[in-house]
Amino acid sequence: MIQFTNNLKTGVLLGLMFALLVAVGGYMGGYTGIIMAGAIGLIMNFSAWYFCDQIAIKSMRGQPVGPDDHPWLYESTRRLAEQADLPMPKLYICPIDAPNACATGRNPKHSAVAVTRGLLHLLNRQEVEGVIAHELAHIKNRDTLTSTIAATIAGIFSMLAYWGFLFGMGNRGGGNPLVIVGVLIVGAVGAGILKMAISRSREFVADADGAQIAGSPDGLASALQKLDAMSKRVPMNNPNPAMNNMFIVEPFMGKTLTNLFASHPPVEQRIASLQRLR
Repeated sequence: MIQFTNNLKTGVLLGLMFALLVAVGGYMGGYTGIIMAGAIGLIMNFSAWYFCDQIAIKSMRGQPVGPDDHPWLYESTRRLAEQADLPMPKLYICPIDAPNACATGRNPKHSAVAVTRGLLHLLNRQEVEGVIAHELAHIKNRDTLTSTIAATIAGIFSMLAYWGFLFGMGNRGGGNPLVIVGVLIVGAVGAGILKMAISRSREFVADADGAQIAGSPDGLASALQKLDAMSKRVPMNNPNPAMNNMFIVEPFMGKTLTNLFASHPPVEQRIASLQRLR
């Protein structure tokens, strides 16, 4: 039921993003600009999606892990991938003290799971397996593709707002350029909020599916509690905010960050949802 509800929510939110784009485009009347911005956005986001595994792992200085490098971690990942009916992803350990993990890749055949050194020091084996199962769920559900679609639409709005500010785009009908820019900015903010809402919905789905892959929600629930507490004490060094949705807990999420733009739901809500699966 949790998976169905949040998958439905993802579909509705994506539909709202498309509707918002059409509504703003209709108001502006600048269809050529929308097509140009859309084409650029698609190219940029397709490139990011296609090369996301290389970009993300390199930015975190990930070191590949083989069966002889970290035997129990490799074997646990292989076993969980088999239980999820997935090919074995590339596995990496990142020399970062902040405890966290992420999954990336354009499809299950080109996927990677990375855990930080801090995560391995903080969690026990059951908790690490819960985290790995969560990341495998992201891979199985192709959440990278969903995030790319949402980012593409949000990126179109951002570029339109920028172009509108510089050139008064869409003013062919004699409309007030300030009004047009204002509409574009509102659209960009709205698209950003919807993109974050989509990311939060996908986290609930990955939690539920990860618990099923691991065979129990207990390891993941316990891991989330520890990760949330420690991430506030040991922040990641200069992470790219655009990559926040890739991690199991959001880096640098503080009290000053509005929940509207948070890429993850509150950990308390995630744990409560997992406990209902027992």
